[in-house]
Amino acid sequence: MQAHTLEGGFAAPPREAAQAFRSLMEAMARPGTIHALAGASPPAPLSPAAGAVLLTLVDGTTPVHLAGAADCAEVRQWLAFHTGAPVVGPAEAAFALGTWEALAPLDRFALGTPEYPDRSATLIVELPHLAAEGAVLSGPGIETTAALSLPETRAFSENRRHYPLGRDFLFTCGARLAALPRSTEVR
Repeated sequence: MQAHTLEGGFAAPPREAAQAFRSLMEAMARPGTIHALAGASPPAPLSPAAGAVLLTLVDGTTPVHLAGAADCAEVRQWLAFHTGAPVVGPAEAAFALGTWEALAPLDRFALGTPEYPDRSATLIVELPHLAAEGAVLSGPGIETTAALSLPETRAFSENRRHYPLGRDFLFTCGARLAALPRSTEVR
């Protein structure tokens, strides 16, 4: 086993996982807000924020899909050692991780079912830039409107039409995170 596989997890797992979980919940509750999410040092090409999301939300029972450059031996080994999460195909994934381009087409990922809308995929999208500018967001958790630098708007508008089904999105860039729940309207 490579040394880098053993490294990069939380230094103080209970405390750092709790802090990361709170930041994740704040981001989901307030779409368009950007939160610091550090503590993890995953192998490239993963960002510290994406690593912290994985360390916080996945375990040995959580199927994860790695797309594009994220699907490499170093990331697979790191994920297996730190979380035990199985790596699966897109249709079986509870979480999927990659760049916007690598995750396309989105219809490969579960929307949930009318009986179980929670059985949809959450996509962790690695972005080169994350800022409170660009697309206009409205809906639950947003007082009037918010702005977020999304890779496009059409896919998110289409996703919203499926509500209460639909995919949830976490956007990561460096040690920063923003969320876009399926209930958010994007224009």
